[in-house]
Amino acid sequence: MSTTKKFAAVAVGLGLVTLSACGSSDSGSGSGESTSKTVTLVSHDSWAVSKDVLAAFEKQSGYKVRVLKDGDAGQAVNKAILTKDNPQGDVFFGVDNTLLSRALDNDLFQSYEAKGSDLILPEFRIDQDKHRVTPIDTGDICVNYDKAYFTEHKLAPPASFDDLIKPAYKDLLVTENASTSSPGLGFLLGTAAKYGDDGWQDYWKKLKANGVKVVDGWEQAYNEEFSGSAGGKKAKADRPLVVSYASSPPAEVIYADPKPASAPTGVADGTCFRQVEYAGLLSNAKNTEGGKALLDFLLTKTFQDDMPLNMFVYPVREAAQVPPEFVKYGPQAKDPQTMDPAKIADNRDDWVKSWTSLVLK
Repeated sequence: MSTTKKFAAVAVGLGLVTLSACGSSDSGSGSGESTSKTVTLVSHDSWAVSKDVLAAFEKQSGYKVRVLKDGDAGQAVNKAILTKDNPQGDVFFGVDNTLLSRALDNDLFQSYEAKGSDLILPEFRIDQDKHRVTPIDTGDICVNYDKAYFTEHKLAPPASFDDLIKPAYKDLLVTENASTSSPGLGFLLGTAAKYGDDGWQDYWKKLKANGVKVVDGWEQAYNEEFSGSAGGKKAKADRPLVVSYASSPPAEVIYADPKPASAPTGVADGTCFRQVEYAGLLSNAKNTEGGKALLDFLLTKTFQDDMPLNMFVYPVREAAQVPPEFVKYGPQAKDPQTMDPAKIADNRDDWVKSWTSLVLK
């Protein structure tokens, strides 16, 4: 998710090794398969894992994990496609349902059925005939609001897409660029699912007229423009509405010092679009065996239990633990907008082009 999804700053100090090189530094033995004991994970900026969980995998498997973070999810996927003949690593994590068809159509992944795939919740299973990708996490892209702003202005926060175009919310919303950002694209798809092929463009014309602000990615939108976030407060941000995640309010509580009695931000439940993130073994990976071991690890209960409080997403494995903070402050949307992956594949690029012309020009 992307999610990019998501509080990348809190991952500092978790013991990850990040590469800046364009590929793995370990070469193979000439047979086309690396004998290296290093496996490289390519991801968006929001990848994070607890130090002890990663260390346990490295000890058990014998592989050292290197992580290459490559920007927002959209940027990371595009770069992975451009470098697929000489990939930067062995496994890619973070392609979501909004971008999945682009990756599959460009043969980004090779087939591998990860151990534990039978324990993935049925609603998240996909590509069952070829097993090119493995579902890892899910989350909801939603508009978040700054509770203090709306209390101070004696204004009810928006609850739906329809509310966002009302005059009361003029110049209050910041969103991400749908052509470069996963949450930005998810928000666009949410409006397309809500208003249909013939209605979403008119909706965005009204949203633009109502003063929506567009920035490149989630980090800027949430931590620099949104007045409700800890980062936004420091930046003296002035937008009390932002496209983020249903799991953002728990993060504002968990990482606050001192912790507030309640989350300072809320979620407009009627603006949510469900996102699922996948990982896959990259085509032409230098260390396929290491890549397979890493994919298996991402589906273990240990990793799935650890993931929510590091990347602020929900697990997809049966019986994985959901933190109580998520239940209290960031429950999943009851009725999020969804869209068939085939429909996304057929329309995404045209919709993004139309959106760009409508909103950015």
